[in-house]
Amino acid sequence: MATLLEKAFERAAKLPAAEQDQIATLMLDEMEDELEWQAKFSRDAVKLDEIARDVRAQILHGETLPLIPDELPE
Repeated sequence: MATLLEKAFERAAKLPAAEQDQIATLMLDEMEDELEWQAKFSRDAVKLDEIARDVRAQILHGETLPLIPDELPE
């Protein structure tokens, strides 16, 4: 186990059970969310590659405009 994670568990172990449960819930939710994002990106990887190729071609052919945040509509 990573040293930082061990340190976090040691500190969490000193907290009341209710707070430990809150921390555990947050960690499990975050890990589940990460797995969902990884699955989504792996399913969409081919499409994302196509989009990236199209955008690079548009940039190469001068078909894009620079993004100037100060000039974006509100």
